[in-house]
Amino acid sequence: MPTPLKTRVLLADDHEVVRSGLRAVLEGESDIEVVAEAGDGYEAVAKAVSGGVDLAILDVSMPRLTGLQATAEIVRLRPGMRVLILSVHDSEQYFFEALKAGASGYVLKTAANRDLVEACRASMRGEPFLYPAAVTALMRDYLERARRGEAAPEDPLTPRELQVVKLIAEGHTSDEIAAALVISRKTVDRHRANLLAKLGMRNGAELTRYAIRRGLVEP
Repeated sequence: MPTPLKTRVLLADDHEVVRSGLRAVLEGESDIEVVAEAGDGYEAVAKAVSGGVDLAILDVSMPRLTGLQATAEIVRLRPGMRVLILSVHDSEQYFFEALKAGASGYVLKTAANRDLVEACRASMRGEPFLYPAAVTALMRDYLERARRGEAAPEDPLTPRELQVVKLIAEGHTSDEIAAALVISRKTVDRHRANLLAKLGMRNGAELTRYAIRRGLVEP
């Protein structure tokens, strides 16, 4: 995909003050323009796939859909769409999950003033952008798995189950989850039962703690 003369950016973060700060960083550059903003994962997906956006910058922790879940949806609906994950977490788990979801790069919020513009440009050139510690983690993980002859462990939950457990942890009722995911109440209840059985848990409170540990919701 040729690099446009001016990259049109979508900013997605559930904190307006963060979006304002990021917009200020990006709009100081002549080749970058923020054309859309979103406050949650569903809104981010809708605006990213509706056209008029070249690059989506998504916070990793957002309501309704996380940045990782939204990335997977955007890449599925608009193959070739560039996505950057923005996070406060210097975490190998988040980093690897971002790559698996299809993100072009992973930028730490603490270094956004320094790294975000270059990450945007690298992404639009078709190059990955990884902060230095992430490169080290990637190399270490690859070498360790190669040494053991092991593949990376599979996620125990399906993408749909991750959506359901996130919405449960956010306090949505079964009827609200059914409406959000366009499925029946009966299907939601079946997902809930399957989640409890698969994770060896007994109730919604334990599912909520699991969602917090996984970074699906903020504590």
